[in-house]
Amino acid sequence: MAAPLPEWPYPFWIAHRGAGKLAPENTLAAFRVGASHGWRAFECDVKLSADGVPFLLHDDTLDRTTSGTGRAADLPWTALSCLDAGGWHSRAFAGEPPASLAAVAAWLRRNGHGLDLEIKPTPGDERRTGEVVAAEVLRLWAGDARPPLLSSFRPEALEGARRTAPLLRRALLVDTDWPGWLDVALALGCVAAITHHRLMDAALVARLHQAGLRALVYTVNDPARATELQAAGVDGIITDAVDVFVPDGTGGRRPA
Repeated sequence: MAAPLPEWPYPFWIAHRGAGKLAPENTLAAFRVGASHGWRAFECDVKLSADGVPFLLHDDTLDRTTSGTGRAADLPWTALSCLDAGGWHSRAFAGEPPASLAAVAAWLRRNGHGLDLEIKPTPGDERRTGEVVAAEVLRLWAGDARPPLLSSFRPEALEGARRTAPLLRRALLVDTDWPGWLDVALALGCVAAITHHRLMDAALVARLHQAGLRALVYTVNDPARATELQAAGVDGIITDAVDVFVPDGTGGRRPA
């Protein structure tokens, strides 16, 4: 007998890193641009500063997406918050600061938007990052009926999150079909698996649903592929193409 699927309060369509590539990723500007295109659920990456403040950044280093250099984990939040996290993208966003998780939470809650929060720990700090992020989510979304989904490629981070906040929903991110990943997701008490879209098909959707897990995919930018995955029965699609898809449940393309 198949396990019952968990309650799922999140929208089907999720904007990757705020607004895909239309604005500097993982900034409040990106969330605002995504929302201006009608998106109501977002994905972003979170890690810790040297003094343990959760903030948004994908890479371990600052060089690609900020005016800083070196490891983000070596600087306190007071220094990180003064960097330019928008100028690398375009002149229009020059001076956009990095976003703290606290600032993102305030904006999301005020606007009623959902969040897939990817825990992106600095290597060697996986468990503690999961613990700190989960504790902050409990504080920042206190009383909210739809706190973020906590996702990560790192099982240790999810284990830290589970120990700190067992009732928060968790999802294992999977980029390759490594042996035993489904068993790991179940052992961690995950409610979903989020795989690279190339791994997902109707058979894997059925396998995940049979195990009682929701099936989500990243990062789908091609309309034909999105249609295939919807037909396969996935429970959510993460995309950069916020200006292509209409996130109204139909997944149709915007008029040219």
